[in-house]
Amino acid sequence: MKDRTPQYSYGPVPSRRLGKSLGINNIPAKICTYSCAYCQVGRTTQMLNDRCFFYEPENILRDVQSRLVKANETAEKVDYITFVPDGEPTLDVNLGKEIMLLKALNIPIGVITNSSLMARYDVREEIGRADWVSLKIDAVWEEIWRRINRPHKSIRLPLILDGMLAFAKTFTGKLVTETMIVKGLNDNDDCIKEITDFLHILQPSLAYLSIPTRPPAKRWVCGPGEESLNRIYRIFADKVIRVEYLIGYEGNAFAFTSDIEKDLLSITAVHPMRKEAVNMLLSKAGSSWDVVDRLVTQGDLSEVRYDGHIFYLRKFL
Repeated sequence: MKDRTPQYSYGPVPSRRLGKSLGINNIPAKICTYSCAYCQVGRTTQMLNDRCFFYEPENILRDVQSRLVKANETAEKVDYITFVPDGEPTLDVNLGKEIMLLKALNIPIGVITNSSLMARYDVREEIGRADWVSLKIDAVWEEIWRRINRPHKSIRLPLILDGMLAFAKTFTGKLVTETMIVKGLNDNDDCIKEITDFLHILQPSLAYLSIPTRPPAKRWVCGPGEESLNRIYRIFADKVIRVEYLIGYEGNAFAFTSDIEKDLLSITAVHPMRKEAVNMLLSKAGSSWDVVDRLVTQGDLSEVRYDGHIFYLRKFL
């Protein structure tokens, strides 16, 4: 019988933004406000726009404490505890309480949000308790936003943008933004200039430019060519204090804690792993590839080829 105990945390995993991040999965599988065309963990299975109760905050705290003990036993460094689930973290009505409980562990707290609920004061107040917040901004034109992010029908882009600006005025931590560039959608100069005009007002400390590097929800999704990406970077750099690419492979340094099957499933639920990364994790655990073959046969893992690499993803359906 499979263990159905919720996996509230995973990792630590290598993060291109935050070093070694212990991830918090505070949302059940694939519940989100968006169904982004480029989503790296598959299509959204349940779209919501109202905040809900999902898990007891104290259970998340205990799970994180246990994982930190195991990470310490294996000399795994943890730079951040980061809310980055396989859905939208701000849908969790207990997010603010969870942040406050976890801050007692004296490790910086990060939140990576798609920004869809930033019109809500309670969401802005709660994520304002974190040390580092990443806001998604893929488009400021309604038509492009709907094509790339495919939002819940009740969500309104102008309210999101106003909420982001309101948050930036009061947030005392480090604010960054992330823009995913998809070829043929938001890579034209006019669209990019509109985004950078908004960022010039928002004034994040850092604006990340990313492209799809793992298998997207829609197969037609791909990033722009090198020349286009460099042109987009220059447009961003004219309006934003600091711009960085978020396009490189984050590496294979995934942490093994105690149960290799649980580790593989919890990581790949939110972070598809290259075959070489899976091999390295298996080596740390003293396990063989038979574990992967068994999970694939059981229907828990899926093997996908993308951009010349083999990836493994958690299957939810």
